[in-house]
Amino acid sequence: MELNEQQRQRLEKAEALREQGIDPYPPHSHRTHTAEEALARFTEIEPTLEAEHDPETITVAGRVTAVRDMGKSVFAHIRDGSGAIQVYLRRNVVGDDALAHFKRFIDLGDFIEAEGNLFRTRTGEVTVEVKAFRLLAKAINPPPEKWHGLQDVETRYRQRYADLMANEETRRIFVIRANAIRAIRRFLDERGFLEVETPVLQPLYGGAAARPFTTYYNALDQTFYLRIADELYLKRLLVGGYERVYEIAKDFRNEGIDARHSPEFTMLEFYMAYADYHDVMELVEEMFVYVAEQALGTTKLTYAGHEIDLTPPWPRVPLRQALIDATGIDYREVTDQRELYERAKALGADVEPTTVWPRIIDELMKTFVRPNLIQPTFLVDYPVELSPLAKRSPEDPSIAERFQPFIAGMEMGNAFTELNDPMDQLERFLAQARDRAAGDLEAMPIDDDFINALMYGMPPTGGFGLGIDRLTMLLTDQQNIREVILFPHLRSKPTPILAGLPTPSTETDDDA
Repeated sequence: MELNEQQRQRLEKAEALREQGIDPYPPHSHRTHTAEEALARFTEIEPTLEAEHDPETITVAGRVTAVRDMGKSVFAHIRDGSGAIQVYLRRNVVGDDALAHFKRFIDLGDFIEAEGNLFRTRTGEVTVEVKAFRLLAKAINPPPEKWHGLQDVETRYRQRYADLMANEETRRIFVIRANAIRAIRRFLDERGFLEVETPVLQPLYGGAAARPFTTYYNALDQTFYLRIADELYLKRLLVGGYERVYEIAKDFRNEGIDARHSPEFTMLEFYMAYADYHDVMELVEEMFVYVAEQALGTTKLTYAGHEIDLTPPWPRVPLRQALIDATGIDYREVTDQRELYERAKALGADVEPTTVWPRIIDELMKTFVRPNLIQPTFLVDYPVELSPLAKRSPEDPSIAERFQPFIAGMEMGNAFTELNDPMDQLERFLAQARDRAAGDLEAMPIDDDFINALMYGMPPTGGFGLGIDRLTMLLTDQQNIREVILFPHLRSKPTPILAGLPTPSTETDDDA
């Protein structure tokens, strides 16, 4: 291994401890209090400390984040998952040997446990006066020095563990993310939804307009796909008799990476029988408010300098009207693909001559409508051609009962009154096949098993999909999706300390 001088010195300390019979990585800690619990405990006992001659002994543990050597004593801060607390070692309490041992062998980044009594210093800081301490894990790498060495964004993503050590804001983001997911589960569970799990590896992908990741299933001798959505399997469950189901799961789409897209992402999808998209809109408004209150304690937040208020009701704006207002194009009047392409291109939309009519409509929305939807807004009533899994409107069969919520210029999800007519669904799949033949590589394949499921009958249903990553971006005011994914995908490169080792082969026995 190619170690630098600091790494070598720390490794030598670990070896020296072993020679003394001390394990630098013992298997167990005797912690009695987290840092947070210790501080809370001191608040309870402080009024009685003057009368007590033998205050209770506690043991705290955590990573050493700061050390001040005062000669005959040492102050240090340790951090655990709940926060930080100061520890104080005095020579006349721990002894000369123990103090010298601490100074020689304990470095920043090491994990230690410290046993002692709580007191308040002259500067007012609650501190553990140490009677005994023990090394729990020797850090060979020195910790990041604030942001030194972590100013490069790519390094922060590649070494998220170091980013989390150095940056409290990063830790806060992922606590909020976890709290939001927990709140979603609680919200749906309390309303009678059943959490389920559906296949990640699928013989046929579907449920969204996207290109899949492809893999090979050796045991079945068949090509499989990583799912792009959960939708078609979840709706099969409604056919089977469940009335309210949801899944929070990883989906995968073989597409580009940008500030709002990651090929691997986390989705919530829920489906409720005997409901339509109007019912779902009301539930979504209610869910966003609940999640924000649980994760942030408020329904008002700031994103990219915009003050956002999640309070319902949110405006319902027909997509057709939004496009007319933003571009002057009425897609009901411009039904020819070539004409729509030329008008969209003249406006600056990113379209090609081969872009099919529904994709041009979608691109016009993304380019000219979405960026201006700052406050929570539902775009509703999409062309059927753009919504192959949504039910037609009884009043206008050319319109699908579909909506998408937008907040701060971000698409937050997608929802339909679900199509449950098997023959209509088959015709939509056939239209998708024609689009695919015309060059739309994101068009859905025909799923004959799903058609067969619908032929058994599915009740009227409303469904919704929410991007958990984008929700977290909104709640934490992050403009890049990689900031809210713990380990975002990056192009691989050799690890510096292992640079001299051979590159592992990706060849399998079957490849050989």
